[in-house]
Amino acid sequence: MFTIQAVIKNFCLLSADKGHFLYVYLIKDYKQVNLKQIRNIAIIAHVDHGKTTLIDQLLQQSNIFRQNQVVQEQFLDSNDLERERGITILSKNISIPFKDVKINLIDTPGHSDFGGEVERVLKMADGVLLLVDSFEGPMPQTRFVLEKALHLNLKPIIVINKIDRADNRPEEVLDEIYDLFIDLDANEDQLDFPIIYASGRDGWGIKELSDERKDLTPLLDSIIENIPQPVFDDGPLQLQVTTLDYNDYVGRIGIGRIFRGTLKKGNPLSIIKRNGEIKKASLKQLFIFEGIERKEVEEVSSGDICALVGVEDIDIGDTIADSENPEPLPIIPIDEPTISMNFTVNTSPFYGKEGKYVTSRHLYERLQKELQQNVALQVQDTGSPDTFKVSGRGILHLSILIENMRREGYELAIGAPKVIYKEIDGKKAEPIEILVIDVPSESAGKVIELVGQKKGEMVNMEQKGSLTKLEFHIPSRGLMGLRNRVLNATGGEGIMHHRFYQYEFFKGSITQRQAGVLISMHEGQATAYAINSLQDRGKFFIEPGDVVYRGQIVGEYNKDNDIEVHVQRGKKLTNMRAAGADKAAKIAPSVKFTLEECLEYIKDDELVEVTPKSIRMRKLYLDPNERKRFNNRKL
Repeated sequence: MFTIQAVIKNFCLLSADKGHFLYVYLIKDYKQVNLKQIRNIAIIAHVDHGKTTLIDQLLQQSNIFRQNQVVQEQFLDSNDLERERGITILSKNISIPFKDVKINLIDTPGHSDFGGEVERVLKMADGVLLLVDSFEGPMPQTRFVLEKALHLNLKPIIVINKIDRADNRPEEVLDEIYDLFIDLDANEDQLDFPIIYASGRDGWGIKELSDERKDLTPLLDSIIENIPQPVFDDGPLQLQVTTLDYNDYVGRIGIGRIFRGTLKKGNPLSIIKRNGEIKKASLKQLFIFEGIERKEVEEVSSGDICALVGVEDIDIGDTIADSENPEPLPIIPIDEPTISMNFTVNTSPFYGKEGKYVTSRHLYERLQKELQQNVALQVQDTGSPDTFKVSGRGILHLSILIENMRREGYELAIGAPKVIYKEIDGKKAEPIEILVIDVPSESAGKVIELVGQKKGEMVNMEQKGSLTKLEFHIPSRGLMGLRNRVLNATGGEGIMHHRFYQYEFFKGSITQRQAGVLISMHEGQATAYAINSLQDRGKFFIEPGDVVYRGQIVGEYNKDNDIEVHVQRGKKLTNMRAAGADKAAKIAPSVKFTLEECLEYIKDDELVEVTPKSIRMRKLYLDPNERKRFNNRKL
């Protein structure tokens, strides 16, 4: 790293050996200016292929944790939910210094419900690290994100990760990656990609399988050698906002890359909105990414990634431009929602017992706050002051929001998810997903039958070790409740992944849940005696001792109609005893549902009640007489 002791107020462009460009960066205190090369690279992969773990090791080996006195696994999975589920939900920006080069690294989500975020942040990069599991190979999301990267002409580096797995098959996986690139019409330059074999968990990367396994230096070297340096352009300013952050004190924070010119804090700016409207804008603070922190600076030059504070009404896709010569950049598309749910205030008898925020005003304010940074979300008025229609990219996308809300102290009730239909050429159309299921070969027939019942059409089938990989096109509504049925059919060994494909004409009606439910007819504590005597009616979702209310769903009935049961019934005591009459009841373990499973399970006349401590399923109408009137109206 070079240091210039003099105070330099403007950026200077210097040419270096080998045709590389070096930039002079102005630090806020003016004490020294660092000349650095830049590499902008996004890291993309399917869910659980090891992105976040690999970045942890890069931070560890770059001494960034030590400098910031931080040692933390899954560092970029910054909230509890991301760590618990092992998935990245929001994209993150960091930088890693290596050999006088600043590597801006963008961590991206791996689940298809957050695919819109991936597509946007790729705009900031000049190259991608494509991580692929050494056993699983390319998966549905791998294809999705790679297709976007190749379309943007980004230079790929392939990292075949988890080489330490006992069942690794790197040569076969590499062949599958080549096939995927050819399928996606990659050009010759993109097909000439460097390959790194790595173990993110153990912190090493190698260029050949026979190389010594020491550290991740080969990976960093490969980034510097293969990812192009951003081209410097000193024309009028152009910056595009690709990610939003939010802070209660300063409001929205726009994050994006400068494509042209230099952004200076005091200069007059314009913001060009998606609809072409141009407004005057001013900047309060300007940050670049240094290690795991944001560093405040006075100006940033083209090619770098920065965060803007204080620009009013900033949004995804907006262009920040020079006020005298405002030129917009191409508009970034934002994914349309495919699933909607009704969020309503909790009206159960246990209302307000566990939550801190329980009114419709609390609910409305929290949803409006979420809209500040969750651009794939839509909130619409339903005509009722207590109910809001919330639309998103999928059940996981919306369930993450619900889970965050309950952890913050909110109580609410959620209606059954509904797909969002469109009209194409005068006909009703619905969202179709690409579904990939890996199952033991002996279970493939059962799974094909199950997916067929949900209007799924098989488009590919291939053998992968001891597993069979099945690929389907299936309506989004057909996925609801399918995961549990696949797990039951495969003895818990089926692995499902899906992503949005396209809208197609309506496929016809799909039979949803066949079974009816067991409904509590009273409020109070469930007894072991009552549950034991009712076990032949179906499976229970509650344990003895749980307190339930009238109208709550306590189990699944063996038949297709609903039935009310008395789970609070106690044993009548007498002074007569028979041998063995009081032996301990043998009660089957209750079925426990996650939030997503509850949302997929319920029907139109049911709700999921969500509180900070509990997730319950209930009938929309708790009173049996009201339920009868509702069912008669439907008939």
